[in-house]
Amino acid sequence: MARRVLLVDDDATVLNSLAGALADIGLEVAAAESAETALGKLAEVAPDLVLSDIRMPGLDGIELLKLVRERAPSVDVVLMTAYDDMPTVVRAMREGAFDFLVKPINLDELEEVLGKALRDRRAREAARRAVEDEAEPYRLDELVGKDPQMIGVFKLVGQLAASRVNVLVRGASGTGKEMVARAIHFNSADADEPFVPVNCTALPETLLESELFGHVRGAFTGAVGDRRGRFALAGRGTIFLDEIGETSSEFQVKILRVLEDGEVHPVGGEKPEHTEARVIAATNRDLDSLVEEGRFREDLYYRLKVVEIVLPPLRERPTDIPLLARHLVRKASQRLHQTEPALPDSTVEALLEHDWPGNVRELENCLTRAIALSTGGVIRPEHLGLGRGAEQQAGVFRALDDVEAEHVRRVLFGVGGNKAKAARVLGISKPRLYRLLEKHGIE
Repeated sequence: MARRVLLVDDDATVLNSLAGALADIGLEVAAAESAETALGKLAEVAPDLVLSDIRMPGLDGIELLKLVRERAPSVDVVLMTAYDDMPTVVRAMREGAFDFLVKPINLDELEEVLGKALRDRRAREAARRAVEDEAEPYRLDELVGKDPQMIGVFKLVGQLAASRVNVLVRGASGTGKEMVARAIHFNSADADEPFVPVNCTALPETLLESELFGHVRGAFTGAVGDRRGRFALAGRGTIFLDEIGETSSEFQVKILRVLEDGEVHPVGGEKPEHTEARVIAATNRDLDSLVEEGRFREDLYYRLKVVEIVLPPLRERPTDIPLLARHLVRKASQRLHQTEPALPDSTVEALLEHDWPGNVRELENCLTRAIALSTGGVIRPEHLGLGRGAEQQAGVFRALDDVEAEHVRRVLFGVGGNKAKAARVLGISKPRLYRLLEKHGIE
């Protein structure tokens, strides 16, 4: 069936000329000499596309665009004007125009733009049907998937939500370890209690201890009053210790004491405080190897590993990528206050071809960027930035890594190789420094 275009222009000569050109390429055309007339025909014509001039008496094209998007949000609008000025272009695109053409209209360009808009509409319709037809039976909060490995994770989450045992979540960066911890907490009987995430590498160790356990006035320079720690703030809720594998043996002893005795010791305090917080820890490191190397306490490892959840990298569950992509697009669109764009098959195929070294986090960032760049309510493969642009971006990251490595080497040289001093100069914890040394192969 031929596609219908509602053509709007107050210049009768232009209107007739463009109507003939559109008919020649096989489109059904309904013509209107004003925005008001076009609005009156909108429901009757049910166009697949509106092609409108901007500068018209009464309602102009941008005002028409806004009203069309309110009354028929699935209909794309392409605007035309003889005024090739950037503010008009920006305003038109900001209001949701599919594209923008400058008069005098180049018919080849017009055909290309209209063809793309109509293809995108078909893609949106197909994607909507796919979403309506496709079951997503395995979903818990922000966790999405139907891969057998993820089904196992969902089952564990459900079982653990009914208990208060300690949990260790393992997986590469970006696989969703904190989401698993949140799913366990918010599906438990203590969901109304706080969920308190702590990144163990974000603070130097002395500050991390104070952050977790609290401190008393005068415990150290700057401690001008008593402060409650994260364990106290969590109540009967959950403390999520991210990157636990990066902590020092001294800090590990203190966490072990909390798990064994149910007590925290505020920095500088004389009396311990009781805690009922549940501990869920996470790491992207191989703790078995760290235990063998003497870099992670075996007794703490088994205290944390009452139940272990292992999250697979995204490349190992490709069947989940379409489900995840649609979920993440929906979530990002809501956050950005934009209409949810469609993901045509060509875009899904491009997502499936990528290796996703950054896992779900990389996928989410990629799709958020694509939403910002997309037009016409469709994310096309070129919006993803996964081709040559991705290789260039990887080159940028490699260059940044080189700068980071050189900076660490210079600081180490400046303090005579004293790692404790180097960590203080860099403003990071010693475990974080050791991780950087390992990452860059610095002896």
